[in-house]
Amino acid sequence: MPRPSANVARKPISKGDGTGLLARMRSAGTSPWSRAVYLGRREIGTLATLLLFAALTLTFGIVANEMSAGNTRAFDNAVVMALRSDANPSDPLGPMWLEGAVRDITSLGSNAVLIILTLGTVGFLALSGARGAALHVVVSVGTGAILIQVLKELFGRVRPDVVPQAVSEVTRSFPSGHATLAAVTYLTLGALGARVQTKPALKMYVLFVAILLTVLVGVSRIYLGVHWPTDVLAGWCLGSAWAIACWLVAVQLQRKGQIEKRIGA
Repeated sequence: MPRPSANVARKPISKGDGTGLLARMRSAGTSPWSRAVYLGRREIGTLATLLLFAALTLTFGIVANEMSAGNTRAFDNAVVMALRSDANPSDPLGPMWLEGAVRDITSLGSNAVLIILTLGTVGFLALSGARGAALHVVVSVGTGAILIQVLKELFGRVRPDVVPQAVSEVTRSFPSGHATLAAVTYLTLGALGARVQTKPALKMYVLFVAILLTVLVGVSRIYLGVHWPTDVLAGWCLGSAWAIACWLVAVQLQRKGQIEKRIGA
């Protein structure tokens, strides 16, 4: 019987299941060390992301605990007053145009703007054939919005009272809804946008814009006197952790083929 030719093309290894991963680990080398190095390189991004998620969640818990114990009051007061004129605490530092610009920036974290942005993105994804990604965005942002309302009522912190608020707010203060939802929405959309890009420079740019918008919205809340600094810090940590959790879920669903890896796929 003739022996099979060594040049016969090998069957491609499937990437969508555990069998494919085991096969690629075997092809990486025969020693356990070689296989461990391969698996480590393959999953190092996921491991780093999990560590970041844990760090953000831990930081939120520490801030919430210190705030509840009243240990952040001096820090919060000092930061809020540092952004106000010594002669007139009702006047934020800087010219009038700066205050107007900050008001515009803070609206980027409002419910109306985030809902419009989310629905616009969902519509684009659905029309592009990425219905799985569209559903993922709705669930990620929607559950994040519900979470923040529950936490606001749970902690029940009142708004800053050491300076007049530049804009009127009636909900509870901790954590900052604008900072949290901006992080959830912009970082989720940024991660999704970076995920479907092939060029590293475009991935970095999309993530940079998402992070910049999140930071600007949070800082604007402190400048306008509607949130304590620890409200915003907690909101950033919570929103970022939630966006990371949603991103990890999206990655797993993409590997299973339930979320599209490319727009129009």
